[in-house]
Amino acid sequence: MREQVPPATRSIDDAIRENAVAAPLSPAYIEPGGSLTWRAYDGFISLLGKELLERGLGPGDRVGVWMHDGAAVHVALAACNRARLVAVGLGARSGERELEHVLRRSRARALITPRELRGVDAHDVFARLRNTLPDLAEHVLIDDALSPLNGTLTDAGPEDLVRSTNELFPPRPCRPGELVLVNSTSGTTGLPKCVAHDELRWHKFHEYSVDSARLTPDDVCMSVVPAPYGFGLWSAHYTPSFLGTPCLVLPRFDVEQTLTMLEQHRVTVLMAVSTQFIMLLGHPRFASTDLSRLRAMFTGGEAIPPYKAKLFEEQTGCTVVQFYGSNESGALSYTTIDDPQEKRLTTAGKVILEVRVRMFDAHRNEVPLTGTTAQPANNGDIRSLGYLDDPEANSELYTPDGWMLMGDLVTVDNEGYLTVVGRTSDVIIRGGKNISAPAVEAEVATHPAVARCAAVAVPDETFGERVCICVVLHDGAQLSFDELLTHLREREVSVEWLPERMLVMDDLPMSSGGKVAKQVLRDQVARLPNDRLLPNTVSR
Repeated sequence: MREQVPPATRSIDDAIRENAVAAPLSPAYIEPGGSLTWRAYDGFISLLGKELLERGLGPGDRVGVWMHDGAAVHVALAACNRARLVAVGLGARSGERELEHVLRRSRARALITPRELRGVDAHDVFARLRNTLPDLAEHVLIDDALSPLNGTLTDAGPEDLVRSTNELFPPRPCRPGELVLVNSTSGTTGLPKCVAHDELRWHKFHEYSVDSARLTPDDVCMSVVPAPYGFGLWSAHYTPSFLGTPCLVLPRFDVEQTLTMLEQHRVTVLMAVSTQFIMLLGHPRFASTDLSRLRAMFTGGEAIPPYKAKLFEEQTGCTVVQFYGSNESGALSYTTIDDPQEKRLTTAGKVILEVRVRMFDAHRNEVPLTGTTAQPANNGDIRSLGYLDDPEANSELYTPDGWMLMGDLVTVDNEGYLTVVGRTSDVIIRGGKNISAPAVEAEVATHPAVARCAAVAVPDETFGERVCICVVLHDGAQLSFDELLTHLREREVSVEWLPERMLVMDDLPMSSGGKVAKQVLRDQVARLPNDRLLPNTVSR
């Protein structure tokens, strides 16, 4: 099992300020259009923090951050932290219902956005949200808030302006247990739950990542994982700042652009969910792209196909490593570059001693750590603060004596290596994103032609799983797949929940308890030829 790692001593705000002094003109973030130096990053953080304070926000107020990936979203997250505000991270792909739910649950007083997001006018969205959310009062357009630094993220701006804004903010210490960030997770019940975070847990993630891949300040990192979520936070927001290394980011994942930047900037460490690295591996340019500097890749977020991971290692010479955990629990185990390849690619690594992992049966009784198939839980500093103001959800997340449960069934061997063997919750993992099957079913069931329905996963070589909706129609009713999608889009259903396959059935298989027999249904769908499951793709 993994040994304990010495605790960190400085906050991320300390790290950013130190980097701005020690390497002011070195890049903190690199985008396709240019780079953001540490000095500019530090200056923009203070400038945006000053704007937030001038809007009347005070310590502990929650601020929604709804932005594309890229350097600017990290400015926004860090500015909230520096101003002692709580950032509420919202995925760029969030629909209005999801935005409203998370902003309401978090009681956000302000929302930071660009002018436009995914073709939607953010001002119009804010106006509609404000009509239903009494706490939401301020809309901060990041383009306008940063305009005094004269234009682009590559411009450090006048030294006196940067200095004067920095002086507004005393050092921000890392206080264990202090709420600094809220983000969302799809969980298993449909609308997202709000996960509360302190900063200490991200220190722990950083420490374990350094141990896993032997990270150093000489590394060049690239993270193509969305920033507001757990994997994206440690890989693109915290670890690069603690190391003082540049991090390459994209507004939206693109295979061609990723390959170009990996080669051009001689990236040494890549962070990508399994679907993303499989897409890279399958691209015609992959074999001809010079990835000789790439020495490690963190992946996960979903099951890692060993064959694909082995191919990636063989064709790049890098070593594939991963964490096992969740947005809520943090990491319970991880692999390292020193682990044998078979262990790295077929297990989730050794259990972390410091995390204090236990195993529980279906009745939440503790069982031995090894020699059983059970539900793991932890009680270490790397876990979150739980769900924000949600006692009902927290009662499911924690055991009565305070251990935080994962939604998987795992085994741990005598060497301490953990292997995931199944799930306890009804979710479909598409490209690292948990999609609630009950949530998809509830939306599809609103179509007047649908009598009953059930959502199950169908295997997919690229995304791991896709959502297949099996429907039983009312007598005499007809329903095409396009008609169903049109109905769901009119209901402003999150794009993540849109089914990608549909099967019309005479009846659904039922269990003896009167519920849909999901495993039987999965097996039935898996045996069908592809031409029975239409269409092949859905635009996202």
